[in-house]
This record gives sequence, structure tokens and C-alpha cells, in this order.
Amino acid sequence: MSARVENKFIPIDGLEIRYIEEGAGKPVILLHGASLGSSADVFRRNMSALAKEGFHAIAFDSPGFGLSGAPSDHSPAYRAATILRFMDALHIHKAAIVGHSQAGGPAVQLALKHPERVSNLVVLGTGSLLPPADDSMKEPGAARTQAAEPKAADMKEPTLEDTTNQLVWNLFHTELATKEELAERHAHSVGKNFDAFVARARWGEERAAKEGGAPMWKQLVEVKQPFLLLFGRQDRSWAYKRAMKLKEIYPSLDLRVLEDCKHMVPWDAAEEWVRLATPVLRK
Repeated sequence: MSARVENKFIPIDGLEIRYIEEGAGKPVILLHGASLGSSADVFRRNMSALAKEGFHAIAFDSPGFGLSGAPSDHSPAYRAATILRFMDALHIHKAAIVGHSQAGGPAVQLALKHPERVSNLVVLGTGSLLPPADDSMKEPGAARTQAAEPKAADMKEPTLEDTTNQLVWNLFHTELATKEELAERHAHSVGKNFDAFVARARWGEERAAKEGGAPMWKQLVEVKQPFLLLFGRQDRSWAYKRAMKLKEIYPSLDLRVLEDCKHMVPWDAAEEWVRLATPVLRK
């Protein structure tokens, strides 16, 4: 784990939002995913590397995650709106955006809807931005899919063993899941953060039938900013083959595959993703 950086807090919409930062120069906002236990700490291994490349790396705990306050609104739209509110609170008009896992979708939406606020875009391991799997991808040997999440009403606060299994499942380099890392992630998975996780799941269940419109992956070619997509070859849900399908459909997309890497791209490929992203972030 990288050296711990100072926790900072800033009030946004009546909540105390925790963030960490390192470096100076062009701002790069790092957005963590929505897995239980996720937080700005997902990027701690990357902060110094980005700072050395001349960027001002900033990661924050989304409302209902980490050390940030829990909101009353648990919709994805509210979490997405918090990105701009966070930038405004730090007096950042325009920034590069890096979105990991489920944060990749909001990052793309922000780039499309508010191009004046997003200078560059990097997506790490966002399966929802890939075409759906077809039967040809599911032959023996393809990455198996993790068991589906239980319904919100059946969810139970995780044990440390549950947290360990969930994190190890998403890592290629499982040795990175140290006791310290696991204890911290588990602390972010219980109490108010677990309650917020259940509330988000309930929100999604209630509105799933109402979703419509074109899939987000079909809108990726509309992104005008310098844009890079990175996926781990060993990621879950046949992500590698789906990424290759996306590249075949839209060959103009800058899409790369990271070797020996599963879903936790900021950990499994801590140096490699920064190396590949730096030229894109500098444009």
C-alpha cells in the first residue's frame, strides 16, 4: 500500500465529503466504484505516480461510501451530480476524469453532457460500458460470473470473511489483499455504509423496469475528449471478449487490455494503467 495521505473534508449539499489529494498541476478527479467497501482509497496506489507525472490527483468518497456522509437520495443521478458539486467546492472548473468500475458510466455521462467541465476521460474496468455477452463467449475456460447480489431485503451486513472473499474475487494479485487493506475495506462495508448500500440496491430494484434508451456503450463514440478505456484480461463476466467485441464494432475507440489484471485495475495494474493513461491525460 502507498503511504497514507491526509484525509480532508469539505461540505457538499449538507454532507461532509472526504477526499485525498497529491501533486500539483492539471487536476485529475478519480472516481471509485459502487462495490460495498469501495472508497477513495482504491486509488492510493496511484496518487504518487500521477503526481510524479505532473498531475493534481484527487479522489473522494462518494456520498454513502468511505468516510463521507450518507445522503437521503441514493439514486445514481445524485451520485453523478456530486462530481460537479465536488469540483465546484474545490473551485475546479475543468478536470480530467478517471472512473473505475461502476463510476465509468457517470464519468462518460459527465463528458457527454458537460464537455466544458471534462478535459480528458479514462475508464477502468467498467463492464456496463461493454456490449452484452453472447453464447460464443461462454465456452469452458471463460471467466465465470460472480453470484448475483441478493435482493435488498435479504442482504446482511458482511463479516470480515465476506469482505475478504469479495475483494480477493476481484484481484489477480491476491497478495495485495493484506490484513491492513482488508480491515480498512471491511470498516467501510458496515454500519452506515452498509445501510446506504442496501438503500442503493432497493432504489435500483424499484426503478429497474423503468430504464430505457440506448445502451451507454453505443454512445462511447460520441465522446469528444481524449478518451481511453482499459480492461483487465482476467476480469469477470467475459469482460475481455466483450471488450474485443466493442473494439470490433467501434475500431476508433482507444481500448487496451491489461495482462494479469482482474477487476481491481487500480491495484492489479497500478503502474501500467497510469503509464498508458498519462499521454491521454496530457492532451
